[in-house]
Amino acid sequence: MKQESGLRRLWSVARNHRPKVILATTYTTLGKVMDVAPEILIGVVIDVIVRGQESFLATAFGIKDQWQQLVVLTILNAVVWILESLFGYLSDVTWRNLSQTIQHEIRTSLYQHVQGLEVAWFEDRTSGGLIAILNDDINQLERFLDSGAASIITVFWNIVLVGALFAFSSWLLTLFAFIPIPLIILGSIRYQQLLESRYARVRETVSELSATLSANLGGITTIKAFTAETREAQRLDQVSGDYRDANLDAIRFSAAFVPLIRMFVLAGFTCTLVVGGWLVLNKRLEVGLYSVLVFMTQRLLWPLTSLGQTLDLYQRAMASTNRIFHLMDVRPTMPEGSLSLPHKAKGDVRFENLTFGYGEGNDILRGITMEIPAGETHAIVGSTGSGKSTLIRLLLRFHDPRSGRVTLDGFDVKELDSSGLRSQIGYVSQDVFLFHGTVRENIAYGAPEATQEEIEEAAKRAEAHEFILQLPDRYDTVVGERGQKLSGGQRQRLSLARAILRDPAILVLDEATSAVDNETEAAIQRSLATVTLNRTSLVIAHRLSTVRDSHKIWVLEGGQISESGTHDELIVAGGLYAALWRVQTGEKG
Repeated sequence: MKQESGLRRLWSVARNHRPKVILATTYTTLGKVMDVAPEILIGVVIDVIVRGQESFLATAFGIKDQWQQLVVLTILNAVVWILESLFGYLSDVTWRNLSQTIQHEIRTSLYQHVQGLEVAWFEDRTSGGLIAILNDDINQLERFLDSGAASIITVFWNIVLVGALFAFSSWLLTLFAFIPIPLIILGSIRYQQLLESRYARVRETVSELSATLSANLGGITTIKAFTAETREAQRLDQVSGDYRDANLDAIRFSAAFVPLIRMFVLAGFTCTLVVGGWLVLNKRLEVGLYSVLVFMTQRLLWPLTSLGQTLDLYQRAMASTNRIFHLMDVRPTMPEGSLSLPHKAKGDVRFENLTFGYGEGNDILRGITMEIPAGETHAIVGSTGSGKSTLIRLLLRFHDPRSGRVTLDGFDVKELDSSGLRSQIGYVSQDVFLFHGTVRENIAYGAPEATQEEIEEAAKRAEAHEFILQLPDRYDTVVGERGQKLSGGQRQRLSLARAILRDPAILVLDEATSAVDNETEAAIQRSLATVTLNRTSLVIAHRLSTVRDSHKIWVLEGGQISESGTHDELIVAGGLYAALWRVQTGEKG
């Protein structure tokens, strides 16, 4: 039932391509007709040689001369071969183009769908597992569409055309020749059932393999730093072995199909030879027609051996199709808002009595209420795990609170469309992500229409321009995957330039200086002194020196606000902030 559902949905997805499907099917059908014709012509040739002026060609078309009959048949044979080649080419090109187009549309549609899912959904999945579906599973479907569909159509018309010829010639031979076909079909169905669960397991193991490879390649520096190469190689060996074993199990069953089919072909071929020969000896069947039927028996039954390979492609494709549509059926749990903010928001942010926890876990934030007036710089500090970064994720609406609300300019962020909300926020995180591309492309990532002058101005304001000019190709320097060719401080400054170029109403810095050197921190501090002017800024920091001049500092402890105020007020209060300050600076006030 799952396979039928997958096929129906695949047919629905290909709705716009149905005319091409019909055209490809027509080419395949005509190609099969031309493929069967030479065997018929061979029989006619034998009939001409044996019967001469009494042959079918002589009596039906009045061509008495045997040489003329052979010339006509030679020309017809050449035309048939040319047409078979032409229709074969057109069929192959049409099916392959169709498979490429469908796999492209499914992949892009599925990727767009996945991008629309909330961040929380990705936190429970591996990137390698998703890549396996978006790449390998769709490729499996492509392979089936590439050749498997045409193979099924070819087998169908082969049975119909050859069966019609047998029925016209001898019902007795038709009966003997067609006896193996129901057995082959029933055997195919049984094999289909045996292969279904095995190829589902293959798809699961390839997903695990992709996830392991993706994680290990992404963490290659850590693996080397901890000399874990041997351990990780052993782990990959185990995962890859599971994939191999799953394939071997499926191959053991699929490979047995063709030898079994050969036995049925042998039975049908033997029946035609013996029964047909008996009919010829008893003058009940012409020699030429007997020759055609001998060829046609093999033509009828032998293509059924390809059902093994076709079934193999089909089962792999259906296992992949089920995974593809299962992912396509995932729906966001956070409904999209419908309201749109003005082009430029004021930047007034409020957290009102927020309570939040991840999944079914305990509350991380409890009763948080904060007000950040437009144009002010506020800081959030506290120990690790106090919920600082979680507040930012709620502002960006990566998650929804269990109770309470987050507002921007008085609008609940739940009511705003996500793209409009996030376009108002410039986000700089501790874990900077740069794409494999040039410095220019990474700075302009949030504003791809920006001019070179605007890009350079943003870089200057982020104190990145000078080091960019020292790079081999300046703004055209390729930074490498995740920016690995740059230092941590350089990556952080590019990230800040990327946020500045977007000219957001709200600038968010989440531990932006915690992993940089003193020089970079001083540069970022100088930059922030200018870019935060007349702009709402929300700064999360462990280094309290970076937030000393904030309009207000909020101190989180255990998911709650323990105190708030300016730097001087909090030092005088002598609470957690003052204690953290003394630890970091050794000062007492």
